Amino acid sequence: MPRGDGRTLIRGHLGPAAAAIPAAAMTPGAVSGGCADTARGRRVTVAGVQMACAGESCDMPGLADLNALPARDFQELLLRCCAAPGWARQVTAGRPYASVADLLAAADAAWAARGPGDLDAAMAGHPRIGERRPSGWSAAEQSGVGTDAATVAALADGNAAYEQRFGHVFLICATGRGPAEILAELNRRMPNDPATEREVAAAEIGKINEIRLRKLAAA
Repeated sequence: MPRGDGRTLIRGHLGPAAAAIPAAAMTPGAVSGGCADTARGRRVTVAGVQMACAGESCDMPGLADLNALPARDFQELLLRCCAAPGWARQVTAGRPYASVADLLAAADAAWAARGPGDLDAAMAGHPRIGERRPSGWSAAEQSGVGTDAATVAALADGNAAYEQRFGHVFLICATGRGPAEILAELNRRMPNDPATEREVAAAEIGKINEIRLRKLAAA
């Protein structure tokens, strides 16, 4: 897809701009997609404190409070971490959890046993990497991308090429990775066949889920 500023896409790979990202923009960060808004305009109560349910949430109520939440509210918190309904229902049904390790194991097992629509739902709940003004989880996770114009443009080109090939957003659990490494991984995955790439994306979502659940249960 030619661009007027001299960047080009060749079979989904980034042109010279990808290699020309300034060193100042190469700071590592936690970069991934966001979560779906499953309860716009509503509020849930966690440990007696009301929390807004508009968009994504970074609230961290702690494991005991998660166990004590009404099932519907707990499920909504899960859906704002990962927008896969079957996964959220299965993890909710497993409460109470005696430890964070038990919660993570249950979440991992539920993701491995996900229904056919859960992966598509989860992918649809994530914004593009580098997308402007992410909120909630994604605002923190994408902080490492920065605002450098060349970085943002290269990520936009990469996202467009990837989505044209695979039909869904590029997903990566990029904690500790900077933009250059993210772009390199995107290019590395471009030759995958669609079925293989869906499994790679599913594995990345599993990693993102674990990080978010750890944070949710840590307080």
